[in-house]
Amino acid sequence: MPSQSPSDPTVNASSAPTAVVRRLIDALNRSDLDALMDCFAPDVHTHLPTQPSRGIHGREYLRGYWESAMDGAGDVRAELLRCVADGSTVLAEWCWRGTRRDGSTFARAGMTVHGVVDDRIAWQRLYMEPVRGEAETVGAWVVEEMERRPATRVATWSVTAAREAS
Repeated sequence: MPSQSPSDPTVNASSAPTAVVRRLIDALNRSDLDALMDCFAPDVHTHLPTQPSRGIHGREYLRGYWESAMDGAGDVRAELLRCVADGSTVLAEWCWRGTRRDGSTFARAGMTVHGVVDDRIAWQRLYMEPVRGEAETVGAWVVEEMERRPATRVATWSVTAAREAS
């Protein structure tokens, strides 16, 4: 992992906007769902620009996503490689990897962009892709799980319907 010393100009550790991303990675690595959700504003908007139909609006829908992900993911480790703020916008470079409960592995790497308001993430865009060589990823697994669970399908439909109605 690259050095993240205070002298590294790509890391702005003292910035309040980057602090919430650091809280997020800590909560994720501890599998602490409540602490993870505390990083987000109640009406957070999550966008996946390369998969626009998969966006999520609202912390409770995001909680459902992470509950599903953590339930089946087993061992998850996230590494924050770089994190920098420009005002209230935070850019972060990540690598997520681990072993699912069924023994299969996953790895994703990429960038996230976060809009921070009052020490919480108000919106985010995720550009996370599978690491080459991995047949499956945690993202693909979570989508499969969400489609298999009726309550999650309803929640996903509700988000889509609400977005179309506005």
